[in-house]
Amino acid sequence: MSKINFSTPSGFPEFLPSEKRLEQHLMDTIRQVYESYGFTPIETPSVERLEVLQAKGNQGDNIIYGLQPILPPNRQAERDEAGKGDTDSEARALKFDQTVPLAAYIARHLNDLQFPFARYQMDLVFRGERAKDGRYRQFRQCDIDVVGRTTLSLLYDAQMPAIIAEIFDRIQIGAFLIRINNRKVLTGFFDSLGVAPDRIKVCINIIDTLEKVGVAKVLTGLATQGLSSEQSQQVIDFINIKGDVDQVLTELNTLATKLPDADRFKLGIEELTTVINGVRDLGVPIDRYCIDLSIARGLDYYTGTVYETTLIGHEALGSICSGGRYEELVGTFIGESMPGVGISIGLTRLIYRLLKANILQPLAATPAQVMVLNLQEDLMSTYLQVSQQLRQAGIKVVTAFDKRPLKKQFALADKQGITFCVLIGAEEVANQKCQLKNMTTGEQIQVSIETLVTEVKQRLN
Repeated sequence: MSKINFSTPSGFPEFLPSEKRLEQHLMDTIRQVYESYGFTPIETPSVERLEVLQAKGNQGDNIIYGLQPILPPNRQAERDEAGKGDTDSEARALKFDQTVPLAAYIARHLNDLQFPFARYQMDLVFRGERAKDGRYRQFRQCDIDVVGRTTLSLLYDAQMPAIIAEIFDRIQIGAFLIRINNRKVLTGFFDSLGVAPDRIKVCINIIDTLEKVGVAKVLTGLATQGLSSEQSQQVIDFINIKGDVDQVLTELNTLATKLPDADRFKLGIEELTTVINGVRDLGVPIDRYCIDLSIARGLDYYTGTVYETTLIGHEALGSICSGGRYEELVGTFIGESMPGVGISIGLTRLIYRLLKANILQPLAATPAQVMVLNLQEDLMSTYLQVSQQLRQAGIKVVTAFDKRPLKKQFALADKQGITFCVLIGAEEVANQKCQLKNMTTGEQIQVSIETLVTEVKQRLN
């Protein structure tokens, strides 16, 4: 019999228990913040019709995984013999993000939802990109989006940085910066330079690669789109406008008075100003956000506000949270204006990056806080009763069912990160006492079984 290769396919990660528990902890924190702003959970299928994922350029540069049924050999032979083949020819594929499936979800449930519709989703997505360090083909995204009918207040755009800031403050990853821009500012600027409308999106995508490829390659890319060296330099000078948010807005408004055909540019500045004022009113610390005119976001469906978040001192990690506003994405399916705005945290990638940089550490391998040790097989009834007594008080407990040397039981508890061990022998049972050992400090005390719950709770707190 040939040996089966049971290793995971390239790009499909698998967490150890301590890493999985960290993921769940982060998901719980993210969920709490999302729900505190009124977002409600949904789940969309992992599989969508291919035409949905590819509608009007939704796919962008993402490589989609298609699905094809694989029949057992006997059934395939039967079908081939009958000349039927696979009768289900509808093209299906795995979703590559959460936003396009959200648009389809809203179209499917339009009459059942209340608008503005604010949802969060923490599902796996799949992309057929090249697997490399920290880049996966399967990963979890934690998304929020708000979608309106006909109109959607820009204050929803302002709320996104407040949510991002609260999440990353709570998970304590250090200093970070939420970089905000508006694509109308970018498209309006290219309009004023006289760049052909069909070249503007390409130029914006070139700008979006600035941090990865550098100024020289951006200039070369702009030249391929027909921009003169003077126009290209104007673009570089424009995206290099720096300062605090008020200084950047002042420079943009000054520039707007000098540019020809600047209506779209001015609209972008107006929207950006509204968003920045909202972020300020929501109390986001000024050192947590800025205006960065080089931020564009690669997906074509973004039309207004865009965001990218970077970790200060660890910029090489790339964006740890991004998103933006879109106008036509949902309308693609129902022929109606339904603007939306959202953000996405690529949680699987983020965990990998933060663990590798020692910014976060894995949690203990088990959620158990207490291990009730097995000193004598004939006392198992007592061990089970004490374990249940602790569990009913909300304490997480593992009971040692197998009789092993005491040293090995302590070693097992220590390896799993369990805080306390409870030791009960024949003498303790006779006196209704037990020994409570703190595995962190090595301290061991005697307490009554009756007060064990209170003692453990106090010490855990």
